[in-house]
Amino acid sequence: MKSFGLFFSYFAASMQRRNLRFLVGLLAVFAALVAVFTVVFHLIMDYEDQSHSWATGVYWTLVTMTTLGFGDITFQSDLGRLFSVVVLLSGSLFLLVLLPFAFIQFVFTPWMAMREAARAPRQLPEDTSGHVILTMLGAIEETLIRRAVHAGVPYVVIAGALEEALQLHDRGYSVLFGEVDHPDTYASARVNNAALVVATRGDMANTNITFTVRELAPGVPIVATANDVAAIDNLELAGADKVLRLGDMLGESMADRALHPGRAHVIGRFAGLRIAEATTAGTDLVGSTLAAVRLREQTGTGVLGVWQRGRYTTALADTVLGESDLLLLAGTPEQLARYDAAHAPPPTEPAGTIIIGGGRVGRAAGALLAEAGVEYRIVEQRPERIRDPDTYVLGDASELDVLERAGIADAATVIVTTHDDDVNVYLSIYCRRLRDDLRIIARAIHDRNVSTLYRAGADSVLSYASIGATAIWNHLYPNDLVLLADGLSAFRRPTPPALAGRTLADSNLGRDTGCNLVGIRLDSEVIGNPEPSTVLPANGELVLIGDADAEARFSARYPPPRRRWSNPIRSRTR
Repeated sequence: MKSFGLFFSYFAASMQRRNLRFLVGLLAVFAALVAVFTVVFHLIMDYEDQSHSWATGVYWTLVTMTTLGFGDITFQSDLGRLFSVVVLLSGSLFLLVLLPFAFIQFVFTPWMAMREAARAPRQLPEDTSGHVILTMLGAIEETLIRRAVHAGVPYVVIAGALEEALQLHDRGYSVLFGEVDHPDTYASARVNNAALVVATRGDMANTNITFTVRELAPGVPIVATANDVAAIDNLELAGADKVLRLGDMLGESMADRALHPGRAHVIGRFAGLRIAEATTAGTDLVGSTLAAVRLREQTGTGVLGVWQRGRYTTALADTVLGESDLLLLAGTPEQLARYDAAHAPPPTEPAGTIIIGGGRVGRAAGALLAEAGVEYRIVEQRPERIRDPDTYVLGDASELDVLERAGIADAATVIVTTHDDDVNVYLSIYCRRLRDDLRIIARAIHDRNVSTLYRAGADSVLSYASIGATAIWNHLYPNDLVLLADGLSAFRRPTPPALAGRTLADSNLGRDTGCNLVGIRLDSEVIGNPEPSTVLPANGELVLIGDADAEARFSARYPPPRRRWSNPIRSRTR
């Protein structure tokens, strides 16, 4: 009954006038044919001296047109039989071709489309609150959604096209169908109760979205991205609380990696600590074990884990550090500064750098290198992007002669910045084969390709999705540690009874489970980067870092009593 109600409501409200006119006209022609054929039936029957009622004439016409042909009423003359053939063919054309086509085109197909469209949500429940509203779905938004799911924060993606909304809905995303610049869409998304609105489309679209949302919800936080410098002022005037130029952020971060190899680079914050990455390339750590270098005793920093060519391993005392390893560190700003002073390579004379890709990321990297006095060349395929012939090389970076013109023989670093992960993997492999001693810093659009780029030969990989999602997430929860990289996360568990009262050093957490302890939550206080001598409290929560396998091993070794603690950490500094 519900389907029939939906059908008739759609049929009455959504039928286009021209379609309705066509359908009514077709039915009128059919009725006219029945009337004409009935009249001719009577004329021929009178000619044959047969007498029938008008109801019988209509009956014969419909039986003949539908090809039933009962044979209870027949003509005796050739004229009558010829007329029967005309009626039969006319009926076949209308009832077997035209009317079914009209029904499918104007009734059945719209009905099915209506049923399909009804699956796309157009309004959130009235009690929805504390949610994040996303205005599109891309690499940054996918990473942001994973963070929200880990943290238990509801979200919704606004899709302006019905097909897109249905596809996202079928893929399991929380989606709302509506125009991204229409006030009714945000009213349906309960924007007044939202925790954050994220505008990550083009500059003009973001300005429109920001202005629309700000008029509806003056108090909701809005984070918007900007491509051009001029758009920053417009977005702020429209009402954005934070405007991010992610291309510049990524380019400057990549250039910073080139200028300061081996230095600790902060990637997140938690409980007063800084979570940082530091490469071992060019440092005195290469070839030593973590126990031998004694980082905690010397600098106070804790080693949470080690990335070895894109593969995350637990930081154990007997872990041997290689030339291309990446340390995941935790410490205060002062402790990280002591680490840099003790182990970062000393500054060297500026060396040449090749930047592959002349887009926003490549230009931002080049600008920072220019400020530092480092000579660089940008390899770009598109002539319209050439800004300065002295610093640009026109051509395809996959061709050896182009790289030679850019100075690959003498360069110290190659920064790969294209917006295609496949191209970046290809170029990382290619440059590594050309020069084994070359330092390669690569860009990843999607987090899933970070480990692939490390295996391809990159010494350092920065994820555009992670940088963008982190910058947006920090505006909402500045002290949360939720997701460090694709497949690597922080999570919390109540202190297992088997570990309560034991020191961290005696627990063997890293060796037994592959997880590292980054903090201990006791009541409302979080102790970050605990010392090995710290006693694990019986009534506390452990904040752990590990990949999915490590988390599964911890749960298997220390099963939770009765209830399952699987929500990732959303702790805050008080």
